[in-house]
Amino acid sequence: QVHVVESGGGLVQPGGSLRLSCAASGSIFSIYVMGWYRQAPGKQRELVAQIIDGGSTNYADGVKGRFTISRDGAKNTVYLQMNSLKPEDTAVYYCNVRGIVYDYWGQGTQVTVSS
Repeated sequence: QVHVVESGGGLVQPGGSLRLSCAASGSIFSIYVMGWYRQAPGKQRELVAQIIDGGSTNYADGVKGRFTISRDGAKNTVYLQMNSLKPEDTAVYYCNVRGIVYDYWGQGTQVTVSS
């Protein structure tokens, strides 16, 4: 049984910051990539950022320079530091954990950017 649990969402004013965390636990091994996706109302789920085993990262164009993804391999945990938040960043953020033979998702955490 594998559990993927996100935390850190909430309500923040435009220009503010939030830090999301995601911990994977259970019978999980050889994680290849950990990432964050988001889904706004009426829109498709989209990639926000991902970090691949070895440390390389990918970011969506709209978050480059504002968001930073990092990973603690020993704890199977991935973080997303979000700065200079904009109302268009409002969405449910989902954590994704992938290996060669598995693909797990968390339940999502709401991020709302509003004044």
